[in-house]
Amino acid sequence: MSNLIKELVSEFIGTMILILFGTGVVAMVVVMDSGNFVTITFAWGLAVTLGIYASQYSGAHINPAVTLALAATKRFPWGKVAPFILAQTAGAFVGAALVYINYYTPFHEIDPGLENTAGVFATFPAVKDSLLPGLFDQILGTFLLVFMILAIGERLGKAKADWLGPLLIGLLVVAIGMSFGAMHGYAINPARDLGPRLLAVLVGFKNNGLTDGTWIWTVPVIGPIIGGILGAVLYDLTMGKVNKDNT
Repeated sequence: MSNLIKELVSEFIGTMILILFGTGVVAMVVVMDSGNFVTITFAWGLAVTLGIYASQYSGAHINPAVTLALAATKRFPWGKVAPFILAQTAGAFVGAALVYINYYTPFHEIDPGLENTAGVFATFPAVKDSLLPGLFDQILGTFLLVFMILAIGERLGKAKADWLGPLLIGLLVVAIGMSFGAMHGYAINPARDLGPRLLAVLVGFKNNGLTDGTWIWTVPVIGPIIGGILGAVLYDLTMGKVNKDNT
């Protein structure tokens, strides 16, 4: 098996685990009426931590916004970008499919027409009359994610404490969720949203934000890409440059 195939399998598995735990906790709250927003934010943070641990062979991107940001700042080869994104999106789709199968009976008991529960899988805006507030929210959230991932990675690398990275990045996602999560569901990851949203469309969820004419799906895809690249570029222009000058 080639190194690239191993990396793609790593990204697939890491993103699948991310979605299994992430959409799983949302299903617990929405479908099983067990938990609340606090449990959602902490479980998503743990989902990120576990997804990173599971995909360290490939560098644990598990997020197209991270992959594109690293490529845009010459930390990752452009030739691997498209395969990585496909593997991440496929992993997210399969993770969502497993959650749907697991909760199939209660889904159809509380929402027989699948008209109200697509939010278990995909993100939706708090502001209904415009996509722009959610777009800004996704740009800001992913900017913070990528900027801080680079800051954490550089700091832990110097301290020879890389093993702490997954835990701190998971806590970073908890903080983003608690600070910005209500505006547009803090996808901050195109694969995290698009893969499960495609699953929702395939199995027949009506309010899916993709085939219902609302264009909601574009926000958690475009926003994170912009925010992630901005985060990496501005890190290099600010703290990255300071750290380089001090070495």
